[in-house]
Amino acid sequence: MTAAQPGILAAIPRQARYLTFALKQGARPRGAVRALAAKADGEACVVGIGALLAFALQRQIDGLRPFPHYKGEGVEVPSTPGALWCWLRGEDRGEIVLRAREIETMLAPAFEVAGSIDAFKYGRGLDLTGYEDGTENPKGKKAAGAAIVSDKRAGLGGASFVAVLQWVHDLDRFAAMPHKDQDNAIGRRKRDNKELDNAPSSAHVKRTAQESFTPEAFVLRRSMPWADATRAGLVFVAFGRSLDAFEAQLKRMAGAEDGIVDALFAFTRPVTGAYYWCPPVRKGRIDLRAIGL
Repeated sequence: MTAAQPGILAAIPRQARYLTFALKQGARPRGAVRALAAKADGEACVVGIGALLAFALQRQIDGLRPFPHYKGEGVEVPSTPGALWCWLRGEDRGEIVLRAREIETMLAPAFEVAGSIDAFKYGRGLDLTGYEDGTENPKGKKAAGAAIVSDKRAGLGGASFVAVLQWVHDLDRFAAMPHKDQDNAIGRRKRDNKELDNAPSSAHVKRTAQESFTPEAFVLRRSMPWADATRAGLVFVAFGRSLDAFEAQLKRMAGAEDGIVDALFAFTRPVTGAYYWCPPVRKGRIDLRAIGL
């Protein structure tokens, strides 16, 4: 999948920053988007385009749609659409800070920063609860098959769709749970990451078992922990060749399918939720031919 933004299939970096941009009122975004596409390589900076930006450009991206809003007893998954999304990746936090400033300045004529989250890799790839994240991720060709669009049309093949949610953990509440209850909430043993045979139906692993859906709902997770002075959690990021697989998982997690709510909601909650289309790359830069740029 040489046309895919390489950061999508690459391993999680040590440091990251997620930038979400909103369109300024009355702005004409074409010049700023072209400038970003010429600068971003899809590896150190993965770029996603939201439906709001596609609409402003008077273009339609097949498969891109608004993020669903779910609300029920003990559950709320908000819809917080953005126009443009950048995932800055690297090993040096200072370098990422400076790259973020450069991108923000470049986009300033048409966009304003709506969100900025600093994230990091914890251990071998753990959530701040201590559980491994993305254990069931597809590997190799299966990862590319799950995450990358196969299409021979110019500017479409190699693209991807991504779901991005910022989760805020109540780590005090989680720490107060008995270890058995923690394992049952996740559906795995923390000490060896082994899946529990007798986990309750609300366990996260059971709610999101990718092979249990019809059709199977495989996504490529690239989530990272985040923290600021007062809060912490996980930036959940899932790439797919469409948004269908993630949406099937989210619907089941929220209890919209069978009334059983994912046990994660007992100690964490999403505060953002958005979908983006990640264009392919061409000659080492973002390929915007599909949206007329």
